[in-house]
Amino acid sequence: MDDTPQRRTIDIDAYAPSKIAARIETVGVKKANFPALQTMVLAVLAGTFIAFGGMFYTLVITDSGMGFGPQRLLGGVAFSLGLILVVIAGAELFTGNNLIVVAWADKKISSHQLIRNWLLVYIGNFIGAGTTAVIVHWSRIFSLGDGALGQTAQAIAQGKVQLPFMEAFLRGVLCNTLVCLAVWLCFAAHTVSGKILAIIFPVSAFVALGFEHSVANMYLIPIGYLAGAETSVSGLMSYFTAPNSITLSGFIGNLVPVTLGNIVGGSVFVALVYWIVYLRDTDS
Repeated sequence: MDDTPQRRTIDIDAYAPSKIAARIETVGVKKANFPALQTMVLAVLAGTFIAFGGMFYTLVITDSGMGFGPQRLLGGVAFSLGLILVVIAGAELFTGNNLIVVAWADKKISSHQLIRNWLLVYIGNFIGAGTTAVIVHWSRIFSLGDGALGQTAQAIAQGKVQLPFMEAFLRGVLCNTLVCLAVWLCFAAHTVSGKILAIIFPVSAFVALGFEHSVANMYLIPIGYLAGAETSVSGLMSYFTAPNSITLSGFIGNLVPVTLGNIVGGSVFVALVYWIVYLRDTDS
């Protein structure tokens, strides 16, 4: 009998794209069949995680003095925190779950299962991001820097609600193409560090380029509104007025086209494209 200790080998080579497609399909089937309660809880977590990334981004770009490009790049790196937490800690993010379309296209799940997952996760993301915005507002952290942080939050939100429909839609398409590619690359990695590295560059790119992420906007627009609203009890009605042109209609007017764009970018430009390349011919 050989008592020599067996040395464990660690595969550091990335999974091939065809293997990534198969892995994403398997995970998509699991996500589509996951119980509603657990899905909702993980979705709330994801909304909170993306909000953390939004907080970090807002802080980093405030009074940085680094110049336009470097400032946006650094902000993008900071925002990467959100997707890192989603992927590594585990959570359900609507934009990333657009990749479930791989399993749907291969007829491993039904249209009902796909829409069920998206609705549950979208609602959970909204709850998580929105609740975090309220908690952050109550924490008064936007008084930091003599109020400069709050002014940055308002400026970010104002820029988003003023986007025309088609512009917001196309920015949503481009955004989730990069986000889903980041998730796709994570499936190629074997290690936590590999996954983090796979996330940083695509996410930094979409943030620096000014693309639009629906779940991020579920935090960034409400917190911009709250940063401009009065906080006293006597001024409670100010929450129902429009500080600095940030309105409910503007919020919805941004969220609708950005969400639709995110679906096209992730589901069509990433999920369906890779399904056609790697999985479609295997059905025969």
